[in-house]
Amino acid sequence: MSVDRILLTNDDGIDTVGFRALHRTLSKRGYDVVAVAPAADQSSVGRSLSTDVVVHDHELGYAVEGTPADCAVVGLSELVPDADVVVAGCNEGANLGEYVLGRSGTVSAAVEAAFFDVPAIATSMYVPAGEDPSEWSLDLRDFAHASATTGFLVDHAVGAGVFEQVDYLNVNAPMADGETGPNPAERAPIEVTEPSQLYEMDASRTPENGVRLHDRIWDRMETGDLPDPPGTDRRAIVEGRVSVSPLTAPHTSGHHEALDGLAETYESVDAGVEIDADVGTSTSEN
Repeated sequence: MSVDRILLTNDDGIDTVGFRALHRTLSKRGYDVVAVAPAADQSSVGRSLSTDVVVHDHELGYAVEGTPADCAVVGLSELVPDADVVVAGCNEGANLGEYVLGRSGTVSAAVEAAFFDVPAIATSMYVPAGEDPSEWSLDLRDFAHASATTGFLVDHAVGAGVFEQVDYLNVNAPMADGETGPNPAERAPIEVTEPSQLYEMDASRTPENGVRLHDRIWDRMETGDLPDPPGTDRRAIVEGRVSVSPLTAPHTSGHHEALDGLAETYESVDAGVEIDADVGTSTSEN
């Protein structure tokens, strides 16, 4: 299979710098790149899906008043049904770790594409811990490593048979500014990784009678206290390498003897529980 046409989407919005960076790189490599991306910021919406969306013509393709998953469905089923590959990004901020994958709109667009049997690449750029992405004045050069890696993978991964074994690639690249990341004049090396399993979310009360959620992972990254072992996406990106995680679309399934046994005994156990057919609830006879 050759790659000629690319559906490009993201979750930050169609007019962001990271999106332009990938569009420019992929177009310069000779691909027909058609944008089908959110008209506004849709970060962290996961695989949220709409019933109806408004689509506007845009100089790069189409701006969709919807989520990244909307863009993948609308694009692959109606606007760009002949797309050979879906590329999502470049996200301004990393998408690292197992617990992030389901939240990320960028990754979710790639997951949605997988259900259409279309190879997909989700690309994000790591903004150093402790920095607020909204306060950065980003330009195309900052995305040099993300763009170069994505272009390389589009050029070679399909032909190499990568997508015969996986559904999508989750790519996280360092920021190419020469200070907080590798020098943009030098290629950041690629490491094939697995998403980190470390999870350190918690919550605490605030004086205003609210509850604030904390992601302690970013605090640990800021102080250099990185618990992730070698081979994980977070370890690779903090040490200046491009993380490429080959993944399958959710959800994997496997039989377990204990669960099989429970299913077999369902009708004979807890016979004292009656189902209330009128309201769909169950009551127990004591």
